[in-house]
Amino acid sequence: MAATMKDIANYTGLGLATISKYFNGGNVLEKNKVAIEQAIEKLDFTVNEFARGLKTSKSKTVGVIIPELSNIFVTNIITIIEDILRKKGYGVIVCDCRTDETLERESVQFLVNKMVDGIINMPVCKDGEHLEPALAKNIPVVLIDRMINNLKARVDAVVVDNVSASEKATCHLIENGHQKIGIVIGPREIFTSQQRLLGYNQAFIKNGLIPDNGLVEYSDYTVQGGYESMKLMLARHSDLTAVFVTNYEMTLGAIIAINELGIKLPQELSVIGFDNMQLSQVVKPKLTIITQPLEEIGEQVAKVMLSRLLSNGDYQPDIITLSTQLQLGESVNMPNK
Repeated sequence: MAATMKDIANYTGLGLATISKYFNGGNVLEKNKVAIEQAIEKLDFTVNEFARGLKTSKSKTVGVIIPELSNIFVTNIITIIEDILRKKGYGVIVCDCRTDETLERESVQFLVNKMVDGIINMPVCKDGEHLEPALAKNIPVVLIDRMINNLKARVDAVVVDNVSASEKATCHLIENGHQKIGIVIGPREIFTSQQRLLGYNQAFIKNGLIPDNGLVEYSDYTVQGGYESMKLMLARHSDLTAVFVTNYEMTLGAIIAINELGIKLPQELSVIGFDNMQLSQVVKPKLTIITQPLEEIGEQVAKVMLSRLLSNGDYQPDIITLSTQLQLGESVNMPNK
């Protein structure tokens, strides 16, 4: 017969209230924690999560909805979030919506039906309507990377300062003598894309130059998208001297296109990429890149979610903005006159 909490109480001499507090994530004295864990191992005790969920209305699970599981930025952050939540006794259900708003809405409803305690989302939907089923049930929501303006007072978000990141990269190119600077960004409607375009434009204005909208290529945050956008940009602008590509996958695609065309870096074209230190070291010459604090993003998302799960709904949503760094490499040079 399976061991029960009463068996643990008899084994340890502790009260059921203390043991229940331990299993529900509360703080107990260290000596009591050790005694309970020893009893769990000795008695081969297994928590019936389903029964506990029915009793407490808590499933001890958090749903994570992402646009693309193949995106290295996303997978790195999810790994960090899952590690932290697991240590606190929470399981994670990951839903890949494949950058499809319909699938994203269905994922939210699926997680609500699974009675998740919280939802973490890198949103595809622009107006936040997909999150209404969760918000209506007071399920805490934390957004990653992309804020939805309509939901500022209702959800938390952890983002990087995309305006500053893009401005830093573009200013670095301008300071090295470039004026014909292209930028490859994500979908036009995405918050992150808009912020990075704003930073790009601000860099020109800051340096007394006029931004050229013709040098902006909207893409889709994929390798293929970066490849096609880079080829298109180079075909349209023979006088292009530099380009800033604003995520890892598109940077990889752009480098493939540049190599296929036989363009030499940085003698014929200067390039600044995004996100991935390993890529910057593999590409020759070593890429100059904007780096995001992936570990800190994951830690902050998990920290905020855990805080909300313990708050019983009594909190004020917040936006946490983290800084990026410009990691210098060898892919930027003065324009070839």
